[in-house]
Amino acid sequence: MDRVFQARSSGFTLIEMSVVVAIIGILYSTIVPLYGSTIRRAKETALKEDLQVFRKTIDLYYRDRENWPSDLATLAKEGYLRAIPADPFTERADTWVVIPSEEGLQDAFDVRSGAPGAGTDGTLYSTW
Repeated sequence: MDRVFQARSSGFTLIEMSVVVAIIGILYSTIVPLYGSTIRRAKETALKEDLQVFRKTIDLYYRDRENWPSDLATLAKEGYLRAIPADPFTERADTWVVIPSEEGLQDAFDVRSGAPGAGTDGTLYSTW
């Protein structure tokens, strides 16, 4: 009888293992969506910061030279930026949309994201 008791108490029963797996499944199903939304909010924050830096840099370029840069690469070439940052959503530096100062001109007055989709506030990334 002692041997049966010792063998039985040294392991876990199927019910105990099932309860543990169920608890892990519940935790996983609640944490994964939170992780995804946290990543999205972080990318949105990075996008807003990049756009703000672009706009300040374009303004500084205009103050120094009294004309708008011809494109974003000019900002890097002239030393106003180290490099053109990648859009956090597209993960590419060539998807930025350059807005000219007047229609038909080839200058960089403003910049917007070329990323598809909308932010958590419902506005399109391309309008930020």
